Order: sequence, then structure tokens, then C-alpha cells
Amino acid sequence: MNPHVILRVVAKMLIPLIALFAFYVQFHGDFGPGGGFQAGVIFASSIILYALIFGMAAAKKAMPPSWVRIGMSLGVLLYGGTGVATWLLGGNFLDYTRFAPESTHAAGQHWGIFSVELGVLCTVACAMLAIFYAFGSRVQDLSDEDW
Repeated sequence: MNPHVILRVVAKMLIPLIALFAFYVQFHGDFGPGGGFQAGVIFASSIILYALIFGMAAAKKAMPPSWVRIGMSLGVLLYGGTGVATWLLGGNFLDYTRFAPESTHAAGQHWGIFSVELGVLCTVACAMLAIFYAFGSRVQDLSDEDW
């Protein structure tokens, strides 16, 4: 019998709740404290908890390092692409009102902020995982006895 069965069961219950809380912080960031950076760190912490409980190999199988690299790139492209899209629509960089110029209730602001914060979430979560994978995958130094 595995001596860490309680720890694994509790982690299996907490990890989805942590990820769900990350998305709550992401989508609530328009109206209160929170946003992409906080949500990205919270989401990455759910994957890091998974790695600490079930092992680095299982975490890399669930969230492969190639996905992490792609996620970092896509997040930056989404953030920058939002600014470029406002340029193409005739406004300044990140001038969100260009997304819905006829709107009387700032719909363009909402969609612009949402896309930028989604890019930040993706970039931060994947960057945190890349840092964790880099440090967690290091090979231990050999001691004098192992020579």
C-alpha cells in the first residue's frame, strides 16, 4: 500500500479547485482585484502541486514541455497581437475602443482587456512551469562516494 494515499486523494480534490479559482481570478479581473498575472501563477501552482505529489514525469506527461514553450509564445503573440490589431484598425497601440467604436458601454475596452489578460495568463502560467521544469529536472551532483 502506498504510504501517501491520503496526500494523493486530497491533492486530486484540490488541484481542480485551484485551477477553477485561477479562472475565477482571470474572469473577475475586469471588475475587481485579479487578472492575468495572478491567475497564471495560481494555475501554474496547480500543475506544480501535481508534480510535487505525483512526480515530475507525470506532470510532464500531463503538461508537456513543448506545450509550455508554445503557450509562452502564444501568450506573447496574443498580447502583442491585440495591440497590432488596434493599429490596423486605425488607433494607437492597445487603444481598445477601436474594437467597438460604435458602442456606448465600452464593449471594445472589455474585449481588449480580456484578450490582453488572457495572453498574460498564458504567458505567466507557462513561464512559471518552464522555470519549475528547469529546476525540477536538474540532475543531482555526484557525491564523493559515488565516484
